Amino acid sequence: MTQLAIYPGSFDPVTNGHLDLVHRARRIFPRLVVAVAHNVRKTPMFTVEERQEILREVLAGQSGVEVDAFSGLLVDYAKRRQATVIIRGLRALSDFENEFQMAHMNRRLAPDLETFFMMTGQDHFYVSSQTVKEVAYHGGDIHGLVPDLVIARLKLKNGQPPAARV
Repeated sequence: MTQLAIYPGSFDPVTNGHLDLVHRARRIFPRLVVAVAHNVRKTPMFTVEERQEILREVLAGQSGVEVDAFSGLLVDYAKRRQATVIIRGLRALSDFENEFQMAHMNRRLAPDLETFFMMTGQDHFYVSSQTVKEVAYHGGDIHGLVPDLVIARLKLKNGQPPAARV
């Protein structure tokens, strides 16, 4: 069986930083699942189904990459999928503490599941989904931070005409 890695996240919305990690992780792992998390503690802008649809569109043609969704514990999902690795991106030092704690808890719950940290590319370290949504909401320019499809979807969610430049 070929090694399976899971890249979990809310992807609300997916950014070019997320996509950079997908492409780089795929060069290392033969099979990669981009798993949209249903987090009941967050109020997302896009539904899980919309996020999956967007990801499928922007990742179309990527060999060895699958888009899925899950709820509950990531380790339980990983066990069901028979994954051996969790991919996590680190943007800044502030991400590390939380990711470090989660990795250790996941290790406690599933000792055979490894966490693989990847540094975000230099062009994307300051970009977060939350920041993108905030800038888009206020009419700021997010070109280059997210795929064009996401720009169009954010405009619709924010009640802006699709042709207006955000």
